[in-house]
Amino acid sequence: WKIRKSNYFPESIKYSMVYLKKKNGHYERIFGYDNERGKGHHEHRNGKEKSIEFRGWEHLVRQFYKEVEKIRKGG
Repeated sequence: WKIRKSNYFPESIKYSMVYLKKKNGHYERIFGYDNERGKGHHEHRNGKEKSIEFRGWEHLVRQFYKEVEKIRKGG
């Protein structure tokens, strides 16, 4: 989402990308990127959060699909 620039969102963008997998009748987050207010840019993987460097929207989208493909192939 394009939003007004602020201390929480200096790039004027708010996003959440998630790769889900159905397990035991419900969906589980396998991997994702977001920039939740107060946390900045970070990834979710194996139930843990880790800060990431934001190098632009296009780069992040490419990286997301690359990581999802790696996960789907068992990596």
